[in-house]
Amino acid sequence: MTKLLKQVPRILQTVNKEHQWLQEQAKIHHFDGIISDNRYGLFHETIPSVIITHQLQVQTGLGNAVDSLLRPQHYRFLNRFSECWIPDVNKTANLSGSLGHPKSLPANVRYLGLLSQFEPPFQTSEAHILILLSGPEPQRSMLAEKIWEQLDQISQPVIFIAGSDAAAKPKEIPAHVQYFGRLSQRDLQPLLEKASLVICRSGYSSLMDIAALGKKAVLIPTPGQTEQEYLAKELFRSGQFLHSTQNDFDLKKCLLQTQNFRFDARFSIRDFTQYRVVLDTWLHRL
Repeated sequence: MTKLLKQVPRILQTVNKEHQWLQEQAKIHHFDGIISDNRYGLFHETIPSVIITHQLQVQTGLGNAVDSLLRPQHYRFLNRFSECWIPDVNKTANLSGSLGHPKSLPANVRYLGLLSQFEPPFQTSEAHILILLSGPEPQRSMLAEKIWEQLDQISQPVIFIAGSDAAAKPKEIPAHVQYFGRLSQRDLQPLLEKASLVICRSGYSSLMDIAALGKKAVLIPTPGQTEQEYLAKELFRSGQFLHSTQNDFDLKKCLLQTQNFRFDARFSIRDFTQYRVVLDTWLHRL
């Protein structure tokens, strides 16, 4: 709790700086509308302003009492905007759980539908296991090392994407493993389309991409990132994706679990095109 409280002045200072910067830019450029991707200072008193966030309910990791205590303050920031767009679907089967679907909502909320860097049509098949790493150090390297130690235990084709060009490439790579440091969206998409299983972090953008492609996945949240930890557990509870902690990750065990797990993350093309209606309506009002 003390650590969280120490961060508050810096967060408020950042929000104020963003807001001051926007005020200056608005005088120069005369914006018709503003869309902010999770930047709480980019609202304007007279220009229609939108904030995009999937996290209405703050996850501090300190328990429901603390989270509930912070919610009114969080909503006060969100209500400074004309609208708050949630990149998720407004139905029981969703990706953000209580983060984007708390019991009480700000009055300005609209559900944007799911967003992905990948767009249909997809050429899906099941040719390999795709290991897609990301996130901050040293946790990224720690997970990579743990997975490399287990790759000799399986025979299935594996594509291993380290998530960083600076990652140390192993001296010996098993014959059934293909290694990449980092890939562009264009090169990554066909590898994801052909994956029988994706092993990755539970960051929200990654979840939307996997859902767009309709892929099975094992989610390994970055230790200490409360949002990722919540999402991995919640999506496992709802039967959408498998979940493992980094410390307990066991590749062979996960592959066995996939044989009987439901993998109920099924979304329609409409869920990924809904944003067009929301955006077109907003632009028309401008």
